[in-house]
Amino acid sequence: MAKKKNLNKNNIITFYMDYVLEHGQNPKSVYSFAKHNNFEESKFYEFFGSFENIEKHIFKVFHDNTISALHKSNEYSSFHSREKLLSYYFTFFENLTANRSYVVYTLNKHKNSLKSFKALTALKSSFTQYINDLDIELLDVKEEKLNKIQNKGLTESAWLQLLLTIKFWLEDTSASFEKTDVFIEKSVNTSFDVLNIAPLKSLIDFGKFIFKEKVKMN
Repeated sequence: MAKKKNLNKNNIITFYMDYVLEHGQNPKSVYSFAKHNNFEESKFYEFFGSFENIEKHIFKVFHDNTISALHKSNEYSSFHSREKLLSYYFTFFENLTANRSYVVYTLNKHKNSLKSFKALTALKSSFTQYINDLDIELLDVKEEKLNKIQNKGLTESAWLQLLLTIKFWLEDTSASFEKTDVFIEKSVNTSFDVLNIAPLKSLIDFGKFIFKEKVKMN
């Protein structure tokens, strides 16, 4: 049988995701992976240096697809930063849910915390850039060094919030992951309420929700 010639990056990603879901493990080698999918090994290296690179790229694709979908909406550009971030979350987790089996496999095969997952490094870079582009209003600090610290704190806390939401979604067994939707709404709104120095009601409400759901899951 003739080898497949006209491969692109998306073809290889699809082959990889199908392989790990069908076999419950990563391919043993690039050679065996290429042979399994009937293409030349050299074609793989035109797009990726390793399977680890594919995993990183896949999570970035989830982000890129989310941004693409948001910008197709006529309303999105008129949203304030809070509404934009909520829209991002709901769309991003729709993408994850559409590929849940793969995401669960990839993240659960590691024993370390989500924060250390190499597969999420490209996602982190793209997501933190997105947070910076939202122009979220912070305290008006005149000192440049303090501004940098404040901005760094915002992006790191936003990234941690996304990781916590992914972890909650991984453990969510509710129909249509409706509890994750509640988690997203409460966590994002709470974050903006804190930035706006709003009353602590949202914080307390969110804390009660996390405690109640954690008790149920345990």
